[in-house]
Amino acid sequence: MRAKLKAIREAHGYTQQSFSDLIGISRSHYSQIESGDKQPSLKLAFRIKNALKCYGDDIFDNSMPIVRK
Repeated sequence: MRAKLKAIREAHGYTQQSFSDLIGISRSHYSQIESGDKQPSLKLAFRIKNALKCYGDDIFDNSMPIVRK
């Protein structure tokens, strides 16, 4: 999930800081999620998915994401 999450975030043009601001957590906390040091809560996982406009479990597997435009 981690490399995929980073790739999707970057594809949307977000830095870790701008994305963490968008989803309402600290950059440090988001960095730990992206690096795999922490697991997001279910509520936070949904905020991440909604912010990245992903369907289903796209960011949690290794297949290509489906992004809403």
